[in-house]
Amino acid sequence: MTREALDLVQRLQQVHGPLMFHQSGGCCDGSSPMCFPAGDFRTGDADILLGTFGLPDGTGLPFWMSREQFEYWKHTHLTLDVVDGRGSGFSVEAPEGKRFLIRSRLMDPR
Repeated sequence: MTREALDLVQRLQQVHGPLMFHQSGGCCDGSSPMCFPAGDFRTGDADILLGTFGLPDGTGLPFWMSREQFEYWKHTHLTLDVVDGRGSGFSVEAPEGKRFLIRSRLMDPR
């Protein structure tokens, strides 16, 4: 996660409480990471937990993705970032005039 993404996450937590991410698979807002209040997006057997960001306040921020999409992305390093602009109306950062995005690069096979 970039510093800018962390700053926005911390501001959003003050408004929405604990948060979670789910990497969109192409519906609604392309393939953007979607940020929700924790538990507002229901994950299931078709989703996997990629990991949990440890935040400075000691809380964790889970990041989910569908298993099917993970098969395409499993050889990439993903970085959560934020840019100016409006993303999907479903993700909590939309009213802030910001949108989260993923920057990716292939993993070094060594």
